[in-house]
Order: sequence, then structure tokens, then C-alpha cells
Amino acid sequence: MSSPASDQPEVRTPEASTAEGADRLGVEQPDAPPSLESEVAQVVAPDRDIEVAVGDNLVEIRDLTVTFGGLTALDHVTFDIRRGEILGLIGPNGAGKTTCFNAMTGVYKPSDGTVELEGNSLGGRKKHAITRLGLARTFQNIRLFGQMTALENVVVGLDARHKTSVPGAVFRTPRLRREEKSSIEHGMALLEFVGIVDKSDVLARNLPYGYQRRLEIARALATEPKLLCLDEPAAGFNPAEKDELMQLIRTIRDDGYTILLIEHDMRLVMGVTDRIVVLEFGKKIAEGTPQEIREDPKVIAAYLGEESDDGAA
Repeated sequence: MSSPASDQPEVRTPEASTAEGADRLGVEQPDAPPSLESEVAQVVAPDRDIEVAVGDNLVEIRDLTVTFGGLTALDHVTFDIRRGEILGLIGPNGAGKTTCFNAMTGVYKPSDGTVELEGNSLGGRKKHAITRLGLARTFQNIRLFGQMTALENVVVGLDARHKTSVPGAVFRTPRLRREEKSSIEHGMALLEFVGIVDKSDVLARNLPYGYQRRLEIARALATEPKLLCLDEPAAGFNPAEKDELMQLIRTIRDDGYTILLIEHDMRLVMGVTDRIVVLEFGKKIAEGTPQEIREDPKVIAAYLGEESDDGAA
């Protein structure tokens, strides 16, 4: 996360209160997050079989470590993701947030530690196998098929759940035709869900930036994930677009999905998450509700810098 704007007020003394320091992060007091007791995760596609109950651990990350040569990018990080929640993963630039995503989704091979989804270890699995198990993600830098339409991009995601064999595709069996029809219907529904159904026949490269972000989310949802990982979905958005994105993220969760969110915008994170995990230099330094995190001295120091006795940062 980038440093606060230069027009933020200076801390007057080293003894400034924790609450005052939290206010310097430039975030508003969020409304209370929705209760997980509402069983929202039961309202899902009928063929998504999730074994754990709402509020129980869907993903367990234990001592996750990633090293590159002599550099430790992620250092024995441990946290859980509960079914039906929006969990924020935040930290200053270089804290290890995207590295954690990449280790979870098979982009990087962890040096140590484990990642389990519903008790199934993700270690050593190929990226497509992890997607089939139920973990989908978007990327910090948009990765769409620019020469395909919006609908075709979503259909690519739906292919992750298709069962037609190569011979079946060659001879266009009834199963293939059923899957093709279902893909178009489901793809259009997902585009409507994220608010861009009127752009279904537009090439992805010709879509406005904000619509490309929404399309990437729709494609990830097409894989029917048990956990949806969003890597800086608000990057490049203006305030109005961020407000719309916050509503979309809430809607996705209310429709039964569990979300892991990396985001630099503190207002968005504080306003949409149920819990937050904070990383700094590859280590976990805090975990708690948005209110607890915004008042945590370690988090304030990580974003604003430690202060010397004379008040200089």
C-alpha cells in the first residue's frame, strides 16, 4: 500500500494516542459488518458442494514461507479464512501480499508451510487443479483475452467445470451441445451480475478499464470458486467506481461466496471486510476486525513509520 498523502497532519509527539494515529490513515469508521449468522453461504449454485459450515475454517494457512534465493518474501505466515466472510490482506508495498496469493494459487512453490482448502492440501498441485478444487483469483495486472468478447472470456472460465472429452468435442456430442448452451446462459447471467451484460459482444480489449476489472471478476466466478481471491480490484478506480466495487463485493459475498481481498485503499478495506490480516516485510503483524486493526499501534507504525524520541519519523 502506498504511503499516506503528504497533506496528512503530522504526529505531534511520540505519545500521540492510538486513535489519533488511526485517524491519520485517512479511513472512515466503517459500518458494522454483516453477521455471519445469516447463512448467506447457503445461497449458491446447486452443484457447488462445500463441506464446511458457515463461519468455520474454509482455508487454513500454516507457516507459509516463500524464499527467492537469499530473500524471504513470506516468513512463516499463519491465518485462516472462514466460510462466508470477506477477509482483507493488507500491508505496505513489498509486505508479501501478492506473494501469499501466488503461493496459495500455485504460481509460486512455497519453501515451507501448508495451504489447505477444506482439508485438502494445495501443495504441489498444478494451477488448473487448484482452480478445480475451488480457489479462483483475479490479478493485480488485468489478464483478459483481448481478442475475445466479454462473453467468450467468461465462457473460458466456465470450461473449468465442463466434462466433455476431446472425442466428444470433435463429434459434437449431445453433452457438448448442452454444455455450450448452458455456458452462454450462465455467462450472460454472470455478466449481468457484475453489471456489464450490455457489453457481452464487445472485445475485452475495447472495454473501459473499470469494465475490464468487472469482467475479470465474472470470469473468476465462472469457475464456481469456494474461495474468490481479489488482487487489488480497485486499482485505477475513481471514488465513484470504488463505491460501486464495494457494493459488488458485498453482493458477491451475500450470494454465498467467501472472499480474500488484497487492496491498497484503506477506506474500501475498512468498509467491506469482516476481518483483516496485516503483513509487513513478509511477516504477519496483526489480525482482527477493521476496528481493531485501525487502532493497532503496530499497524499504524507499519504504515506511518516508527518515531524517535524527538518526534521525527
